[in-house]
Amino acid sequence: MRIAKLIAFLLPAAIVAGCYNDKYDKLYPTGTVACDTSTITYASDIQPIFNAKCNTAGCHDATASGGYTLTTHAGSQVAVNSGKLLGSVTWTTGFSAMPKNLPKLSDCEINKITRWINQGAPNN
Repeated sequence: MRIAKLIAFLLPAAIVAGCYNDKYDKLYPTGTVACDTSTITYASDIQPIFNAKCNTAGCHDATASGGYTLTTHAGSQVAVNSGKLLGSVTWTTGFSAMPKNLPKLSDCEINKITRWINQGAPNN
């Protein structure tokens, strides 16, 4: 009899708990900022990525030992026009994954570079 009462007491709570439908990520956001690609400029968005991740000593800096110089828009344009820049930063099969021996660029950085290239890689 005690077990029956206990089940009668706990069963409604178990059913209600099982129907809980809130999304965890909506209730407890991680604090990440959305990636804004609505207005991409070379000076404000692309060059800072290249400076931080690509223009390191011996890679795509003024020495161009990596084959392309990404310190200027003109140098970046050469990499874009070759078709290798986007394939490399997205780690597409058949391209050299960049940055070399480092983690892949963030999705936001890749989205910004992609958007800039799709806009014609303007010097803005």
